[in-house]
Amino acid sequence: MPSLSLHTPLGPITVSEEAGALVALDWGWGRDQQPTRLLERARDQLHAYLDGALQGFTLPLAPVGTPYRQRVWAALQAIPYGQTRSYAAIAAVAGGSARSIGGANGANPIPIIIPCHRVVATDGIGGYSGGEGIATKRWLIALEQQRDTHQPYPQQAGIIAGAVMTATRKASRP
Repeated sequence: MPSLSLHTPLGPITVSEEAGALVALDWGWGRDQQPTRLLERARDQLHAYLDGALQGFTLPLAPVGTPYRQRVWAALQAIPYGQTRSYAAIAAVAGGSARSIGGANGANPIPIIIPCHRVVATDGIGGYSGGEGIATKRWLIALEQQRDTHQPYPQQAGIIAGAVMTATRKASRP
């Protein structure tokens, strides 16, 4: 399966494709790097999104999951950029319970692009299984709501490494 890893302010991320569609976004650096046009488009769109310059992804997606999870993930993609919905609100659209929505979010194979970070608890932020957990979710929500995302991000490389990579990437663009 072709995959491509990229440096981000959230740490390394690897995207994978199968049969012309994205099937996974994983936290960490992948072992095998096999860039394709689609994976390069995904990389470029993820960089633009994380730079605050892109509000919607235009990539073919093929997440593998049960029919119920597919309904949940479709409901997540309908949440507008910069907005959040409660687990209960997503359950009202996709069926199930707030708890089952949390389970489907945790099983989301393409986080960020399928924006499970936009689902919050009625009494707080809720959980997040990607990256550094709640810190990653808060960072993504702050990014979309145009809040200060330059607050320290709790990862081993630190937000400074992400800022340096972003500046380097911008400087190397034609």
